[in-house]
Amino acid sequence: MLEFSSAGVQLRWASEASAGSMPTSGYRVIPSIKGTPDFNAEPSQLDVTDFSDLVWKRSIAGLRDVGGALAFSANMTASFKTAWNSLVSAYSTAKADGKAIWFEVGIPNFDSFYFAGQPIELGIAGMDVDSVVEADGYVVPNKIVGWSTSSTSVIS
Repeated sequence: MLEFSSAGVQLRWASEASAGSMPTSGYRVIPSIKGTPDFNAEPSQLDVTDFSDLVWKRSIAGLRDVGGALAFSANMTASFKTAWNSLVSAYSTAKADGKAIWFEVGIPNFDSFYFAGQPIELGIAGMDVDSVVEADGYVVPNKIVGWSTSSTSVIS
């Protein structure tokens, strides 16, 4: 069994070339990312118990909810800020054209995890004395595809 390291993981984004079609290439890397949110949300539990059940309740799995806006933590660098601002601008353009922005969490030598969403403009994070200045880039997901083959021709 070969486990994977988080070293080299990348957050990437691409705009749809054709509305409704997830891009398979041309994803751009967001630099300085150091943490990703948890996409392994537990499903809600739907009670399907009826009068024929005499001892135990029965349930089926419902919808999964990743919990709203997703935070991607990063070191606040000039390149991160520039890349995130470009992403937000590209989202505005894509939205006006009826297209979506797609995100890829790429793991080296493995598959990637895909979702579409709305990036939120950066604010300023809290800071402490003698610490690295960090930021959270937030994305509100509106379609989660999940695992698929990693994209080709990534743009750094």
